[in-house]
Amino acid sequence: MAKIKRLLKKMVRVKKEKILIPTLEGNYLTGRCAFITGGSSGIGYSIAESFVKNGATVIITGRNNEKLEQAKKKLIATCRCEDSKVIIAKLDIFKVSSLEKDFLSISESIDKKIDIFVNNAGVNGGTSFPNTTEEEYDKILDTNLKGMYFMSQVITKYMLENKIEGNILNITSSSALRPAISPYIISKWGERALTLGMAKKLLPYGIIVNGLAPGSTSTPMLKQDDFNDLHNENTITKRFVAPEEVANVAVMLVSNMGKMIVGDTVYITGGAGIITYDDMKY
Repeated sequence: MAKIKRLLKKMVRVKKEKILIPTLEGNYLTGRCAFITGGSSGIGYSIAESFVKNGATVIITGRNNEKLEQAKKKLIATCRCEDSKVIIAKLDIFKVSSLEKDFLSISESIDKKIDIFVNNAGVNGGTSFPNTTEEEYDKILDTNLKGMYFMSQVITKYMLENKIEGNILNITSSSALRPAISPYIISKWGERALTLGMAKKLLPYGIIVNGLAPGSTSTPMLKQDDFNDLHNENTITKRFVAPEEVANVAVMLVSNMGKMIVGDTVYITGGAGIITYDDMKY
């Protein structure tokens, strides 16, 4: 009977077309250079697009060269920008031992100083307590939290050594507001705490650190089909967050508009996780 009810609900569901989200465009990031991990798709890609549209040069990284090449072509076409405004580089935050060497190789190959860093790369998945395996736990924590921690150290040393004042933006999750019953949620609690610690440590050097925590967002990580359909029965607003909505806030946080926002985490959830915990199960 339960299966029949779910089938009927799916059959009568009205498809909601993707809402047109205006992109914040202007000169808010002119002359800036941003390094974005996990920038070939999803939230990272949307942030890269918004940054370019606001005058920044972006360096997008990822684990797959083909996806990076495709993302670069798409960004140049969409933003109608020069080829030099989008730089791609292979980098895997899971491989902590090579992060510093890989980053230095990238930074030394460009003629700009990186003054914006977006900690976006991460993974989802895994089972909840008490059925989590050690392999699942290690994979998720080592990528999301350990990777963010050590990548941030590399970037911070670079900015301090070069006397660069700028911004670090950690892309976390509204899951940091939920009871921690899975490796993913634990990693997001850790990222939230790390954001506060980094902000306190780096503010005296002119480096502003904040977090940006989306709820369930319409990206390939969570949504594999009907990409234009933002409908989501599991959230109080009945829809996914659009990546463009996250990107608009990212521009504000790393621009001069966000100078007095320090150590905070801005939540973009449609209420999920804040006024209700009945959001995606992960």
